[in-house]
Amino acid sequence: MATAKTPPAAWAGDDADMFKAVSLNRVSQVIVDQIKLLLRQGRLKPGDRLPSERDLCERFGVSRVTVREALRVLEANGLVDIRVGARGGAFVTSPTSQQIGEGLADLLNLSPLTAADVTEARQVFELGIIPLLVERATDEDIAALREMVAVHKAALDRGEYDMSMSADFHVRVAACTHNPAIEMLVQSFHGPLLMSLVEAKVTAPLMGHKGTQEHAEFIRAIAARDADRAIAIMTKHLKRTADRVRRSS
Repeated sequence: MATAKTPPAAWAGDDADMFKAVSLNRVSQVIVDQIKLLLRQGRLKPGDRLPSERDLCERFGVSRVTVREALRVLEANGLVDIRVGARGGAFVTSPTSQQIGEGLADLLNLSPLTAADVTEARQVFELGIIPLLVERATDEDIAALREMVAVHKAALDRGEYDMSMSADFHVRVAACTHNPAIEMLVQSFHGPLLMSLVEAKVTAPLMGHKGTQEHAEFIRAIAARDADRAIAIMTKHLKRTADRVRRSS
């Protein structure tokens, strides 16, 4: 967690002009936009404490209710952390990869994506990260993937397997790159990914058995640091899904 910084003394001098009074409708959003701009410009940084609510009211020329609404929006977006107590206040922070991923997921889930679109994107993305997986996946990562596949095989034996398990496997694989941007993108893609797998299962109700077997083969290739073998397995794995969603469309 970023260490809280003391705000500039009395927010005087050049800093006094950072916040401008607003007089438009939906003024809380205008305040949000101003603070976002200050973040992009680097005039506000993670760890900085914003002026008090009372000070913000005076600077923006709005009521305390409006300032609080703006702060709630910023907090929901992961841009400020609201703390209570004698050392409390609104502190600038950075959104986590999970928060960013959830925001992107909302946009993706509301967009007119088809299962074929999603699977085509997966073929580009998931094959592209394999060299990083081979290079960076740790023994702990590989053990976690093997345990996941063992759980999935047991679920298949009980007749309790569902496609969310397959989606979770692919998300966990991406995390093994140890690249937060890749992990964020895959987290945001979880909903569309699951949608495409469910649609593929319509044409192949037993696809979980073959897919789980290929997941195990893929892990063995990563453990052996064999990128060519891993790419070949994942290419076959994704192509079968692509063929199925094309037939169902």
